[in-house]
Order: sequence, then C-alpha cells, then structure tokens
Amino acid sequence: MPLIDPGKNAPAFTLKDQAGTMHRLSEYAGRPVVLYFYPKDDTPGCTQESCDFEAALPRLKKRKAVVLGMSILDEKSKAKFAAKHGLTFPLLADADHAVAEKYGVWQEKSRYGRKYMGIVRTTYLIGADGKVARRWDKVKVDGHAAEVEAAIGEV
Repeated sequence: MPLIDPGKNAPAFTLKDQAGTMHRLSEYAGRPVVLYFYPKDDTPGCTQESCDFEAALPRLKKRKAVVLGMSILDEKSKAKFAAKHGLTFPLLADADHAVAEKYGVWQEKSRYGRKYMGIVRTTYLIGADGKVARRWDKVKVDGHAAEVEAAIGEV
C-alpha cells in the first residue's frame, strides 16, 4: 500500500506494547500522535531515535502529544529494548507487519545487493482529528525528534 498523505485519515490499529498492554489509535483521539516506524529494536539508529523521543517526551506531553514507536519485533524484544534504554512510552509490536503495510512503510529494501522486505524509517504526525498532519520519509535520525517536536506546535 502507498504511504498515507497529509490530510488523509490515519489507518486504525490495535497492537500490544512492551508490557503486553493493548493500544488502539482511537484511544488517542483529540491528541496529537507521533507514530514512528523503526526497523529493529536495539540497533544504533533505532536506539538513538527512540532515546531522542524519550528525551523530548516531557515537552511533548506538555502539548498533550503521545509518542508511539512501532516495529515488527515482538513484545519480549521491545521489553528488553525499553528496559535497556529507559524508554517509557509504548513500543508497539507489529509482528505480522500488517500496520506497517497499511501505512505504506513495509517496502523492498536492499543491503549488499540482497533485496528483502522491511520497515523503512518513517514518522507520521497524526493530528487530534485523526488525520495525518505531517509525514517524514526515509528519516535521518539526527535532529529528527526536534523537528517533529517543532511540527507539533504547528498542528
């Protein structure tokens, strides 16, 4: 499926986090949601991105924003990742990559000439109205959390 363009409704989902708690996108209606898709728990880029969002969390919460990280590894992997790096926001397990597909981030990738399917690092800012307000494609981690934080002030 293609990426979701700004102005379109964000696809609904229900997934478990690192503690086994279910999260539905609809639970966050009326609040901005930062939904970032990352390839793999506890790898350098994903760790930096997640830690940067954790550092921004107090400021984001003041704006009533919610941060949700998502990748395809299971809750157990996410629990280890969260504990190791002190991550306190939900890390959602999209083990069958169904949500990643709905959001268009499950794409063909290539490494050392080998093609495979995986999550392309992408962030969606979903407005309080449930529509995509902004999207960042093929995210470069450095400075990304600050850029998303700044965008929340514009939503």
